[in-house]
Amino acid sequence: MSLQQLESYTYTEKKDTRSGFGAAMDHLGETNEKVVAMCADLTGSLKLNNFADTYPHRFFQAGIAEANMMGVAAGLTIGGHIPFATTFANFATSRVFDQVRQSIAYSGKNVKIAASHSGITLGEDGATHQVLEDLAMMKALPHMTVICCADYNQTYDATLAVAEMEGPVYLRFGRPKIPVFMPAGKFEIGKAIHLAEGTDITIIATGHCVWESIEAAKELEQKGISVDLLNIHTIKPLDGEAILASAAKTKAVVTAEEHQKLGGLGGSVAQVLAEHQPTKMGFVAVNDTFGESGKPEQLMQKYGIWRTDIVDAATALLK
Repeated sequence: MSLQQLESYTYTEKKDTRSGFGAAMDHLGETNEKVVAMCADLTGSLKLNNFADTYPHRFFQAGIAEANMMGVAAGLTIGGHIPFATTFANFATSRVFDQVRQSIAYSGKNVKIAASHSGITLGEDGATHQVLEDLAMMKALPHMTVICCADYNQTYDATLAVAEMEGPVYLRFGRPKIPVFMPAGKFEIGKAIHLAEGTDITIIATGHCVWESIEAAKELEQKGISVDLLNIHTIKPLDGEAILASAAKTKAVVTAEEHQKLGGLGGSVAQVLAEHQPTKMGFVAVNDTFGESGKPEQLMQKYGIWRTDIVDAATALLK
């Protein structure tokens, strides 16, 4: 049954997740007058050109002044606005962590930090731009909701969802065109999506690694290994109930993420299991290193977060 479930996840096109964000912002521009967009000199990269042209009174170009943008975004919430502060993920976290901590998280401001070009799949821009620590940084902040999107549809749905909730959000998406495979409208903040039922091993994935995990699970199923597969789009609050239920069935868990091994999804899952249900684990993530310039697919393979790495981690754990 599980292989049949996995084969239902197919795609006819590839789109970048940032375009899902841009399309959702166009919808919000039309339907929610409280939503405003801010950008740090990257309007085209964040797919906000149409929003800026259509709603110029609700678009604010901050220039290359990300720290100032975060402070202004916090101020805009006082007047009842819902600001989406947008830039590359590295500049939305590492460069402005003090402002995010003090002005947004500590104050509980209703700011949505929309971060594109995340992870190693940023590609050719190289290590200085390929943030692999952002999930760890942002999930450590009290009050902060942290979401990592798997494809175009999920990014679109997540953007609409965070506009409806109250409180600060870190919304992570990316640059490369990847398969569009998630059904539209299937998104609830804090709730995992069960992609396939299995009994031998649990694979828990987020972001771009969800598709890689689907492909890995297909290969494992063909080898006679039954996979229970979870799409964890919300890193915080984490769906501990879904994780524990799956681990109780399989007694073995592999996590897969486009992030440092330290501090990301794997660490959060391990904490839940250690506290409630100790389970043997494997971790597919970048192993304590910075990236480099290259094509996204080549980098995923080189840094050990490709579908074959997930297959290897699962088979090694079961041995």
